[in-house]
Amino acid sequence: MKFLDQSKIYIKSGAGGDGCLSFRREKCVEFGGPDGGNGGRGGHVLIEAVSGLNTLIDYRYRQHFKAGRGGHGMGKNRTGAKGADNYLQVPVGTQIFDEDYGVMLADLTQEGQIVMMLEGGHPGTGNAAFKSSVNQAPRRTTPGGPAEEMWVWLRLKLMADAGLVGLPNAGKSTFLSAVSRAKPKIADYPFTTLKPQLGVVYVDNREFVMADIPGLIEGAHEGHGLGDRYLGQIERCTTILHMIDGTGEDVVTAYKTIRHELSSYGGGLSDKPEVIGLNKCDALDSELIQMLSEELGSVTKSPIVPISAVTSFGVEPMLRALLKNIDHARDIEKAEAERPAYTEYEPEEEEWSPL
Repeated sequence: MKFLDQSKIYIKSGAGGDGCLSFRREKCVEFGGPDGGNGGRGGHVLIEAVSGLNTLIDYRYRQHFKAGRGGHGMGKNRTGAKGADNYLQVPVGTQIFDEDYGVMLADLTQEGQIVMMLEGGHPGTGNAAFKSSVNQAPRRTTPGGPAEEMWVWLRLKLMADAGLVGLPNAGKSTFLSAVSRAKPKIADYPFTTLKPQLGVVYVDNREFVMADIPGLIEGAHEGHGLGDRYLGQIERCTTILHMIDGTGEDVVTAYKTIRHELSSYGGGLSDKPEVIGLNKCDALDSELIQMLSEELGSVTKSPIVPISAVTSFGVEPMLRALLKNIDHARDIEKAEAERPAYTEYEPEEEEWSPL
């Protein structure tokens, strides 16, 4: 399945049905009176976050979605049928923006969350509703409400616990394939990965979701190499795995380049807990690994784990370090959720005693 993280779609609700102008006509009933029914309401347009989806590819080849129109009222006090609602299913983590991409209309972060984008037109009123003691034969009806329409942007931000970042050809995809069942494309050249990949990682009878994004280059936060879109995929991650190629020319420069892009992009990426993976250590001796680790340690306080995704050297310690950060973040969220709400202080009443 192809990955698509944003799409522009057109949505339109259903118009309401018109009220009916009708009078009862039967044999031997000279003055039957009004019996025009009301119209039906128009269909709503709703967007629902569902599990099992991790792409917006369904909205790549179809961009127009319309709800059903309400049925018109009919004689014999028959009400028109309601217009069919149109439910659009999107992955969890989808954000909805207006046509200008300036205002976020909704953020679907939980499975089963539903947001009504457009409300169907209100139903029209038949002439039977206007009958009164003064007007026994009203000829007044109201039309159904008009339909609403708009263009919206859908943007998917992956819901993952850990995000993989690094320069191109740092070994991120190899690591993801080694620790999960994900099958990203792996080759010995930069920009092998062209779309984000998700994998479920297992360690110590626990599991968490890891997202691998394409390699970042200098100026990624400004959109170079689609870097701003890729960085947006890891905004929701709890922790970051910064993969560095140990066989590269300068590991410190590689580290600073990615850190600069994270801080320049914003979104709290530079504040997330980080674990540094010094990859491709199978091609290095122990002395060189120690030297590179010390060089990185001089510019960061984040834990540094030498690993080799090919031989699985250091993989389990790396996963445990990531899981530790994830558990810490979950504990903080749980504590904040259980924190009692603020209550206004009320002084205790003093017992009254006569002088």
